[in-house]
Amino acid sequence: MIQVRGLSKRYGSLTAVDGVSFSIAAGEAFGLLGPNGAGKSTIIHMLGGLIEASSGEIQIDGSSDPTKPSVRAQLGISPQGLAIYDDLTGEENLSTFGSLYGLSGSRLKERIHWALEFAGLSDRRKDRVHAYSGGMKRRLNLACAVIHDPRVLICDEPTVGVDPQSRNHIFDSIEALRKQGTTLLYTTHYMEEASRLCDRVAIMDHGKILAVDTVDKLIAAHGGKSVVHAELNQAPKPGTSLPGTLEGTAFKMDTDRPFEVVAELGRSQLDIRSLNVVRPDLERVFLKLTGRRLRDE
Repeated sequence: MIQVRGLSKRYGSLTAVDGVSFSIAAGEAFGLLGPNGAGKSTIIHMLGGLIEASSGEIQIDGSSDPTKPSVRAQLGISPQGLAIYDDLTGEENLSTFGSLYGLSGSRLKERIHWALEFAGLSDRRKDRVHAYSGGMKRRLNLACAVIHDPRVLICDEPTVGVDPQSRNHIFDSIEALRKQGTTLLYTTHYMEEASRLCDRVAIMDHGKILAVDTVDKLIAAHGGKSVVHAELNQAPKPGTSLPGTLEGTAFKMDTDRPFEVVAELGRSQLDIRSLNVVRPDLERVFLKLTGRRLRDE
């Protein structure tokens, strides 16, 4: 559905996107995961035909010109900056965006009704958007992006600054679209969102893609070992054999078989106050690939 080859964007001496390549199959959910400034939004702007690439190629459903109206009509874009009108009601916003996508008459009314239900805003349809909460605005922003039933949905940080209830509603809405076969490109710097929503993830930093794969395969390839931690009530007797390292009453072991280590500790008759296992995750993958935490700028 989407092919990106050697895509770059330069602003003078600054390279915002540096030779990026990836593909997204029809119906796939693909995540761009990286810190602010990694180049995610710039890629979205090029895919949407809003800015021109310095070099490289974009193909959307076989077309290499993302500025063509026929190509743009297949896209729904939910931008990081809210693209809705505060002085209009929720219903009027949806009508405006639906009309821009060529909807009219009974079809437009049908899609407005659907979009209000989709966003959970039917009971606030006549209220002006300036009275909406931040989470309600985000939900409306997403509904405006999909009112024309696009084949591809591009979400750029769609949960920034929202409350937990609205975040879960947005997740549920996106998952419902995925079940309908919508192709998804999702940018985020929240690893748990990528883990939940995306079939594959590309980890970005400084305009480059560092790795692309499923979440499980990225963790297997780059996440390292699990870590078993135990805090003892008292130090073990001299000569006690332990599989890891012990500093005072703190036990630690890096291992590929954490539950075997836990079982061995249970048989050791140690006086254990607390025990936990830290499994590798996407943040650890990011640390290994880039050497810095995911949300650093």
